[in-house]
This record gives sequence, structure tokens and C-alpha cells, in this order.
Amino acid sequence: MPKIAVDAMGGDHAPTVVVEGALLAAQDVDAELILVGDKPAVEQECLRISGKLPPFPIVNASQIVPMDESPSVALRKRDSSMKVAFEMIKRGEVQAVVSAGNSGAMMAIGMLVIGTLPQVSRPAILAIVPGPSRGTIIIDAGANVDCKPRQLLQFGVIGSVYAERGLGIVNPRVGVLSNGEEDSKGNELTRAASELLDIAPVNYIGYVEGRDFFNGKVDVIVCDGFTGNVALKTMEGVASFAGEILRSGFEKNWLSRLGYLLTRQSLRHAYRKLDYAEYGGARLLGLDGVAIVAHGGSTALAIKNAIRVASESVSQNVNGQISAALESMVQAVTESKILNTTIRP
Repeated sequence: MPKIAVDAMGGDHAPTVVVEGALLAAQDVDAELILVGDKPAVEQECLRISGKLPPFPIVNASQIVPMDESPSVALRKRDSSMKVAFEMIKRGEVQAVVSAGNSGAMMAIGMLVIGTLPQVSRPAILAIVPGPSRGTIIIDAGANVDCKPRQLLQFGVIGSVYAERGLGIVNPRVGVLSNGEEDSKGNELTRAASELLDIAPVNYIGYVEGRDFFNGKVDVIVCDGFTGNVALKTMEGVASFAGEILRSGFEKNWLSRLGYLLTRQSLRHAYRKLDYAEYGGARLLGLDGVAIVAHGGSTALAIKNAIRVASESVSQNVNGQISAALESMVQAVTESKILNTTIRP
């Protein structure tokens, strides 16, 4: 059974929703949980919510990483709940960390404490957005604002492995996000990354556009973290706006209210596909351990599902698959460069 350290102090509504989510996960998720944070505060929340002490251990940590704190400041905190959780991975006490806290600090602390997998220069946030079937992967969704072509190459390989191993997609299609499908579009970064992905051991289909997030054309969309995060937040805003428009429409008169009553089950099903809480959180892939970044505004349901995703990632041995794929990638790219050098005068 996977052991998971949950950062009880991470997020906009910690520790309340984190404790609530952990209590839900303790009932439904096949994992052993350890909460890390202010022990008296966590115990008080458990007593308030369930009327009894928590059914899982609590590791005390005296410091918190605020959502707006810079990673450089967070790194200097020796006893933050986030750092203590990663140190538990390093000591082999747990196999995964879940936090709804500062994602930039989480990546920095993770790299400092447990390091990255071989061949990985920078970890990336992998998020899943709703799609026709299993959804579409976006990587990087916010960890790296500035990227180099080889990093986008790594992201493509990592995303492909997760699509196959984590989502069950056979031969997943990988594309680079650009401002058009033509080879002449994009910028220096996307063109260089496209050339590398074209010779990598992935099913690379070329450039894709923003509309392709939802139409089923591609399974893995590769981009830098700045672009990916803007795209992700835009989707969240559109989904929220669409919900408000529907709500106001159904409240217009008695006939529209009747229409809602007749369609509410279908609407609830559709809303669940758009609700980030159902997806549990983003995977911070490339670290030498499993790390799940939950939304800063996570609900208890989102925390529970983030813990579920962490448990599944440990069981699926995603990191082992990524390491093997990256080794193949290095060999493929190296052989291609040697071949090009031999052919060219």
C-alpha cells in the first residue's frame, strides 16, 4: 500500500479542507496517509469535523510556505510542512507528496531535497483537461516560465509515457502548441523543439493550436510553463463563465426552471467533466519521487482526488517508465545527430 505525505498547511483554505479531504481519502483511497503540519491545528480540525482524533499519523512542522512566497525564500525554511514532506520521501518513509501549496516553491524544494530523474533537467507540471474521452494532457502547465528546446523534448517524452501508462492511451499523439499548424508558424523555441520531437521515440504529429485541447486531435500538448499556465487559467475562467451563464438562464422564468429540473442529471454529469476537483491535481513529473500539486483553492473533494492520483502514480511506477523512455530518447537523438553528421559534407 502506497504511503503518502500530505502537506496539511498548503493551499488557500488549509488546514481545514486538507484535513477534510484526507478524512475522505482515508475511507476510499487505498493508501496510508501521513499529514505534515501544525499538529495541534490538524488535531483540532479533525475533532471539529469528525468528533475524534485523526485515523492517521501527524508529523509536526513549525513553518508554512505562503502561496505568494518566492521559492528562494521558501528554500531557506528548514522546517516547513512542504520541506518536511519531501524529506520523508528522501528517507524512504513515504513514496509520494501531495500539496495544494505554492507550486513554484514545491518544485524548488523537491529539486533540492530529492532531485530529478536521470536525463531530466527540469521537472514539469502535467495537467489533464477535459476532452472527448480520457482528456488531453498539457505539459508544462506552469513550473517553468522560460524553457529551452531540449526541455520541451523531455516534456514530450514524459507526457507520452504518462498518457500511455497513466491513462491507457495506446501510441499517444504528441503535439507542440503553436499559433498555427504550418511548419512556418511558431517561434525559435517551438521550431527547435519540433525538430527534436520529430526524431524522438514518440508519436509526434507536429504543431497544434489552442482549439485542439478539446477536439480529440492530440493526446499530449507540449509548451513552456508560461504559455501552459495561461492556457489552463483561461480554460478555468471560461468554464466558470459558462456555468454562470447557464445558471442565470435557468433562473429566468418558471419554464426555464422546469427545463433545469428535466435536464439537471445530464448537466451535473457535464459539470463533473469540467470540474478541476474531479481530476485531483497536476502531476509534478521529473522529480525522483511522486509529487502532486493540487489547486490552491482546492475543495475537500479535490484533496481527496489528489491523494487518489498520488496513490495511482506510485502503483503504476510512472517514474520508472519515464526513466526508461528518456534513455531511449537520448539514444535516438544521439544516433540521429551522428547520422546527420555522417551524411552531410
